[in-house]
Amino acid sequence: MKSFNSKIIVAGLAVVMGVSLLAGCGGAKKDDAKSAAPSEVQGTVTASGSTALLPLLKPAQEEFQKKNAKVTVNIAGGGSFTGLNQVAAGSVNIGNSDVAVTAEYKDKGLVDHQVAVAPFVFITNPDVSVDSLTQQQYVDIMTGKITNWKDVGGKDEKITIVHRAKSSGSRATISEVVLKNANFTDNAVIQDSNGAVRSAIASTPGAIGYVDAAYVDSTVKALAYNGEKYTPDAVIGGKYPVFAYEHMFTKGEATGAVKAFLDYVMSKDFQEAYVEKNGFIPMTKMKK
Repeated sequence: MKSFNSKIIVAGLAVVMGVSLLAGCGGAKKDDAKSAAPSEVQGTVTASGSTALLPLLKPAQEEFQKKNAKVTVNIAGGGSFTGLNQVAAGSVNIGNSDVAVTAEYKDKGLVDHQVAVAPFVFITNPDVSVDSLTQQQYVDIMTGKITNWKDVGGKDEKITIVHRAKSSGSRATISEVVLKNANFTDNAVIQDSNGAVRSAIASTPGAIGYVDAAYVDSTVKALAYNGEKYTPDAVIGGKYPVFAYEHMFTKGEATGAVKAFLDYVMSKDFQEAYVEKNGFIPMTKMKK
């Protein structure tokens, strides 16, 4: 009898332990499921630099904040090298730039995120009668060798150059692609953004300068380059060479809200819906 009672007690303990183990397993699964659930993106993203990239990043900022109510994205201009300096110093999360990292930034731990292609266009005041210039004519004008429109087939009118400061990636692109690093003349009006360049050219007879294609509107006249007018197909097909890859640099690998914002800008949904619409060319369309 004693043996029989012992067996009952042992069996009862086994049942209790089994139930406890099952409960424990069930609890662990519940906890695991809870921890595996994606956390809501939150925080602040700060970016500065290229004004050429602003027409693309403004809608990105607006749409991303709609999708992520707990994230604030602050985007400022200032020029590409300003963006590079600030992200390298850690004062912003993202440095926007029309130019790749130069030697002075190589050891700063910057990570490159290419997000689009920005074509640049030479523009003039609408009163200028010239419709196209050769590369050499652009060089001669921007370096100060030619100072009157009559010398390139236009009317007798002084040429006024309006362009960007040395901190500008737009200026660096024109210097590299068009001028082949010849020096710009100092006899020029300097503006701090693409929009300011356009406004100054629109209000100054005989003026010429360059802007990101997204800034060209009816207040100015777009010139052809070596007889080729800017179109996205001309860039993609290699006929129009005046463009730059747009970069968003982070110091180290992006994390949290910064990574989420970059992922959104580079996502198929955003690229297909907004890149071409805002005057840029998607990375996927370029022939590398």
